[in-house]
Amino acid sequence: MNNTQVCKSCGFSGTGNYCSHCGQSFKTKRITLSALIHDVFHFFTHLEKGFGYTLKQLIIAPGKMQRTYIEGERSRHQKPFSMFFICATITAIGRYWIYETLLKFYNEGNVSEANFFHEYMVILYILLFPVITLITYLLFYRSQYNYAETGVLLLYTFSFFFLVATLIALLRFIWTELDTAYIELPVFVFYNAITFVNFYNKSQRWLVAIKSIVSFVILFLIAQYAEDLFIKIIS
Repeated sequence: MNNTQVCKSCGFSGTGNYCSHCGQSFKTKRITLSALIHDVFHFFTHLEKGFGYTLKQLIIAPGKMQRTYIEGERSRHQKPFSMFFICATITAIGRYWIYETLLKFYNEGNVSEANFFHEYMVILYILLFPVITLITYLLFYRSQYNYAETGVLLLYTFSFFFLVATLIALLRFIWTELDTAYIELPVFVFYNAITFVNFYNKSQRWLVAIKSIVSFVILFLIAQYAEDLFIKIIS
């Protein structure tokens, strides 16, 4: 009996349930409303599990979480760039809403600042990321981690920073003229130091802490300068 089937995706012939060339199932069901709802449900439940678990680990085990991911414990985590993009997008939308609300009801802030978060923030940080990773990699070049692994550390760390920055920005509803950078800097320096000490756990803790502070201050200044420059350009 000939059980050979033709894949509807790539045209490759084979036997079994799945195409050995592209991996698609040989049998495809007709698209229905219930199938679409199932796909949406599957997407959000999968996102919730990976995203929620990763965020929890970034809160309770910063640095250790990134290290275990690099060492191979990956199935339960949201992937690094996906986590970065999701958190950056949440932050862009959240801060845009905050600044738009402040403008509308409190007459505080400026339109260009709101537009920056709405349209340019995610793009800016994606462009800055290779530079930020290089600076950190050079500061810790004697560690066991390569450039890409350093990037994973920072993708997750910045994901957490984005969400916390949005929460801090909410304080402007209480103090409308507050410059949130004065709160963000000490909070992020402290968190960054803990993260780096846990991540670079084979190096001297005091030296890692000092380097982490130096690296973050440099990165913070670069990011602040780039944000201000972008806002001036679009003004």
